[in-house]
Amino acid sequence: MSGVLSAVTLRLATSDDLSELEKLIALSVRMLQRTDYSEAQREGALGTVFGVDTQLIADRTYYVAVTDNTGSQQLVGCGGWSKRKTLFGSDHGPYRLHELLDPTNDAAKMRAFFVHPEWARRGVGTLLLNACEKAAYNAGFRRFELGATLTGVPMYAARGYQQVECLLVPLQNGESLPVVRMAKQVG
Repeated sequence: MSGVLSAVTLRLATSDDLSELEKLIALSVRMLQRTDYSEAQREGALGTVFGVDTQLIADRTYYVAVTDNTGSQQLVGCGGWSKRKTLFGSDHGPYRLHELLDPTNDAAKMRAFFVHPEWARRGVGTLLLNACEKAAYNAGFRRFELGATLTGVPMYAARGYQQVECLLVPLQNGESLPVVRMAKQVG
């Protein structure tokens, strides 16, 4: 796996990445979550539950994993952390809470992790998660929390996250999306 990851670098996302992020997220959701969610759930969640949160980009807490593909960078993954109360969702989600968290009392939110299907299960998600946890830790947070998709639960559990509760998120198309709130505490 280390050989594969040596071709991947992380950098902070910028507003120039928005179009490519939207494409990556939609492709990841449509392909990688097929066994866990119905098509109606996936499509109903795109744009609200699953999508770009530009506040993370503005806060400089959202990363992209890129690989150099014949001279041009290809986005192969994305993910971030937040010092704000929002647990999940895009700019268009109804669950937005912009208040800042207190690192001494609150958990940093790990947010919006998506991997290109061709790069799935090759360590890209873990690389992004490790970078986010390190940055949040350096900002003073000792607890992390996230809203995991059913697809993501095994990865987060393997990295020390414990299930806290299952949420049923209502979607605009009348469907509901199961999301698992997970948490982790570090030294």
